[in-house]
Amino acid sequence: MKTKSLPYSRQVIDEDDIEAVVRTLRSDWLTTGPKIEEFEKRFARDVDADYAIACSSGTAALHLLYIANNIGQGDSVIIPAMTFLATANAVRHSGAEVIFSDVDPDTGLMNASHFKDAINRSTNKKVKAICPVHLNGQCVDLSSFCNEIDKIIVFEDACHSLGAFRLSRSGQKFRVGSCSLSKATMFSTHAVKAITTGEGGIITTNDENLALRLKKLRSHGVVRDKDLGNNELINLDEKNNFKQPWYYEMRELGFNYRLSDIHCALGISQLKKLKYFIERRNSLRQRYESYLKCLGKYVQPLKLVRNCTPAWHLSVALIDFDALCVSRTEVINKLRLLGIGTQVHYIPVHQQPYYRDRYGILELPGASAYYSKCLSLPLWPAMETEDVDFVMESLAKILGLTFEDNTSFDAKAN
Repeated sequence: MKTKSLPYSRQVIDEDDIEAVVRTLRSDWLTTGPKIEEFEKRFARDVDADYAIACSSGTAALHLLYIANNIGQGDSVIIPAMTFLATANAVRHSGAEVIFSDVDPDTGLMNASHFKDAINRSTNKKVKAICPVHLNGQCVDLSSFCNEIDKIIVFEDACHSLGAFRLSRSGQKFRVGSCSLSKATMFSTHAVKAITTGEGGIITTNDENLALRLKKLRSHGVVRDKDLGNNELINLDEKNNFKQPWYYEMRELGFNYRLSDIHCALGISQLKKLKYFIERRNSLRQRYESYLKCLGKYVQPLKLVRNCTPAWHLSVALIDFDALCVSRTEVINKLRLLGIGTQVHYIPVHQQPYYRDRYGILELPGASAYYSKCLSLPLWPAMETEDVDFVMESLAKILGLTFEDNTSFDAKAN
């Protein structure tokens, strides 16, 4: 009888990570120190961006992006309904309104037709930005939006897709986070993401002025030293020291959205293992896919999107529970009794009471269809091949299904 617990996801922390954190704890800097800039520079390098700005959470990253781009009352932002609450909540915290787009029922991703539909529903609303969400590890085809977007700022919510590549129509590869077709990209470094800092977020951009403003807003809107510019109080003396080194100015209302050196030390260590983490996640997810394709028409893996090399964050099965005459709740609870944790990503945000009360009942059939079928299966880099086998054998039994072709799964997964 298997007793191993398999949550839907978990962090992978090794001795190198622990030692990196301990070294910082023993240093002079626990926050506002050198590890923050080091983490930002390494992250920017790894995603081919000019700048990276670390902050306290993915939600904080989104909020900072909207505020730094002067999005507020009277503006609207288009986001997909299939995402975590934070994508929408940050819009509202900035004072702007949310316009929800539908998504593809087989991928959970928005596309150009969904964007057009959202625009058509935005009558009398000033659409200032769009924030597509790269879901589960796959990428939205941003190039398909290019001819549709005019004077609308593009942000990318890439919390699920660190390490993925977008492919241009000419075949050129761009890292998610390189901001080749957007003004900025934001990531989360929550415990179950591709890398973790415990809690945390990070924004990448190639816009120097935006990067400077994000850093200022991240820390109360305060500027110091050389960032004060032409100010007599900070002129240098004959020894090249600031005459008034204590002086600072708050030039706009900011926040305390800083990430500490402790968090960043862990992030630096985790970044060194990102390639391995992605390779392992992708391999395990491919094994899941081999199983899912053999369970008949009512159970399928996510449809693979064109123009993307994924970095799988979640392994999602699309299950027609109604056709199989079984409830998702029943399946989840029976798997839990076997030590197998699953999750649903996500309840469509437009169905949440706050947004339903604010915007009324919206008919977004793609999001509803995706939500009705999605089930996230256990996936993290330290899982073993045998864990996937156990999960899939258990799922098939609970669904009352047999594998149509149960031979050579090792060959299919390789």
